[in-house]
Amino acid sequence: MADINDFVNDLQDRMDKETSALYGQKAYDRWRNPPNMGEPPQTNCRGSMTGECGDNITIFLNIEDDMVCQSGFQTTGCGSSLICGSMAAELALNKHSDALSAITGKVILHRLGGLPDDDAHCASLAANALQEAVGDYYKRTLRMEKEK
Repeated sequence: MADINDFVNDLQDRMDKETSALYGQKAYDRWRNPPNMGEPPQTNCRGSMTGECGDNITIFLNIEDDMVCQSGFQTTGCGSSLICGSMAAELALNKHSDALSAITGKVILHRLGGLPDDDAHCASLAANALQEAVGDYYKRTLRMEKEK
């Protein structure tokens, strides 16, 4: 039994090292323990995007007085979608709603230290989901102002 456990542990170590080398330590660490995963307790806007690959990322925001107080994400996609959704939610936190338009796929990739070329589109998917959430916030804000 020890031989099998040793084999499995060695295999896991090799896979972890290869994944870390391919994606970079920042992205690997985020994949292993993604911050902001899930919908926050209070959410007043959300945005969801599905990529051509079939991955879906949803960004949840709680914006009060035009500041992001809470953020979160969910994805039905691959590890790169998870990494990028997590980074998009983190970048939005404690930002003024006007500043969120500056969070692009390039910004997400830069903060992650890059991704393999085949997975770089996930950063744009996450950024687009964030922009959808911001649009949802502005629509709700305009609707409430009209009702006053």
